[in-house]
Amino acid sequence: MCGIAGWVSYDADLTRRQEVVDAMTATMSCRGPDDEGTWVRRNVALGHRRLAIIDLPGGRQPMSVRTPNGDVAMVYSGEAYNFTELKEELTKLGHQWETDSDTEVVLHGYLQWGDEVVDHLNGMYAFAIWDERDDRLVMIRDRMGIKPFYYYPTRDGVLFGSEPKAILANPLAKKVVDLDGFRELAGFTKRPGWSLWKDMEEVQPGTIVTVSREGIKTRTYWKLDAKKHTDDQETTVARVRELMTDIVNRQLVADVPRCVLLSGGLDSSAVTGLAAARLAEQGEQLRTFSVDFFGQEENFKPDEMRDTADSPFVRDVAQLVNSAHEDVMLNPGDLTDPEVRRAVLRARDIPAGLGDMDTSLYLLFKAIRGQSTVALSGESADEVFGGYRWFHDEKAVNADTFPWLAFRTSMMDERASLYTPELVKNLDVETYIADQYASAVSAVEHLDGESAQEARMRTICNLHLTRFVRMLLDRKDRASMAVGLEVRVPFCDHRLVEYVYNTPWSLKTFDGREKSLLRHATKHVLPESVAQRVKSPYPSTQDPGYAAALQQQVKEVLAEPKHEVFGLVDRAWAHRASEVDPATMDPAMRIGLDRVLDLYHWIEMYSPTLELS
Repeated sequence: MCGIAGWVSYDADLTRRQEVVDAMTATMSCRGPDDEGTWVRRNVALGHRRLAIIDLPGGRQPMSVRTPNGDVAMVYSGEAYNFTELKEELTKLGHQWETDSDTEVVLHGYLQWGDEVVDHLNGMYAFAIWDERDDRLVMIRDRMGIKPFYYYPTRDGVLFGSEPKAILANPLAKKVVDLDGFRELAGFTKRPGWSLWKDMEEVQPGTIVTVSREGIKTRTYWKLDAKKHTDDQETTVARVRELMTDIVNRQLVADVPRCVLLSGGLDSSAVTGLAAARLAEQGEQLRTFSVDFFGQEENFKPDEMRDTADSPFVRDVAQLVNSAHEDVMLNPGDLTDPEVRRAVLRARDIPAGLGDMDTSLYLLFKAIRGQSTVALSGESADEVFGGYRWFHDEKAVNADTFPWLAFRTSMMDERASLYTPELVKNLDVETYIADQYASAVSAVEHLDGESAQEARMRTICNLHLTRFVRMLLDRKDRASMAVGLEVRVPFCDHRLVEYVYNTPWSLKTFDGREKSLLRHATKHVLPESVAQRVKSPYPSTQDPGYAAALQQQVKEVLAEPKHEVFGLVDRAWAHRASEVDPATMDPAMRIGLDRVLDLYHWIEMYSPTLELS
């Protein structure tokens, strides 16, 4: 796991621009605190910051191989979970090794198979290869988009990096945000390729981007295909159990301390149970971590999204698997600390406005990093198995828009109302969302003979796996790598995703509940309380002290009436929201306050040029 950066310029001599390459690479130090390196030639510069996970002394980067027709060099971020099998295969084909790292295996895989190396990889990755044999750069991202990867075309080449900040450190990249970029920030649809910053693009998941003297070309090497599912219920459950066991076992491989993020929900508990069983076979005890808020369990009140507090379920799981468990407890002061907010903004490069769900995640990861370097997460199970409440809400399912927006319309309305009337008019977010929805739906493949309900639920599942999950994966990666923690996501293994995606909705809900397949496939490692628990999303504090602290900070922003943030934020809305009784404040308004503060600090930190008229 690492951070990468680079620059290709066919008309310049980059050996004279080492200081710029170093600056780009330095922005990735949070992702790679253990080592750094650059590889610079006339037309290309590669930068790398390393978080050592496998082969601690031998996996230094950039890594290169000399061939008779030129060098082939690579910077790589991520993990190839099947690197052991690939190494055996490549050894039989004549390849020799200098390290025990998966990085070297991926590089030799490219030497053997070229771009088709992607068809051999199981893992999460974002890597760039400079092939001197034909003076081209190859950028490749994993199938699900677990690892972030961005690029910025220039007049004579490209800039790239794990995160936008690496690209923005180059003077060729302009810190401009236009209406098109800001619309997605307000719309919450995860437009493919979106980065917020004008002219900057994501390398899309499952995609190869090639840069040569002829320009930039993209090729999709993986997508969700519709295939007929022929297994019966018993066989399907058994196959999910088999896949989950293999995936967790593979993702536990590391030369550094590991743990599991445990929320007490079905997803993280399933991973915890499987991981604990595997480590017990090896004579090890699993470490688990949870995040919670002081007073939350004692004062918990059911709300629209959460019926129960997490803590009792966390204890049940930890007791069953005998994990070494630790609760990371937070209070409103921790969650509203402006420096923590700025750290989250620095990690994500965007004013996301998710409030305590972002700051608590960052603080959880920071606490874990003191004891573990790798953590397994239950992220993405809801998208794969159909766990969110709106999957089971007839109105949201049949709405002519993204179901997560249809389910929480009040949240979207409040978000829109916090902007100035002029900005709301210019953004025209409703049209943007409608266009994005139409585009997403038109890309979904269907099987001949599918019933109307099965076709609709395939579409809903597709929207989550190609749109919604990518927002969450980016959030988790940025927050974890900001403190040098590698978070692995077993539910994003493409074998599992492909198999479950093509399972009919009637099988996904065969017991009349959400996530039937996962529930039955992993019940052997779950306490009964968790096996029967209804979906509960990532926790959010219910302490009115949190809203009160936000209000005070927004009042301080209001005391700067000429600040650039008021070109975006409606001052009257901010004033009104800062005076509402925090004990009765609507959750949507609280998120709006967080968005105001995020925008304020983001402008202070990035000094963007805003082209929003």
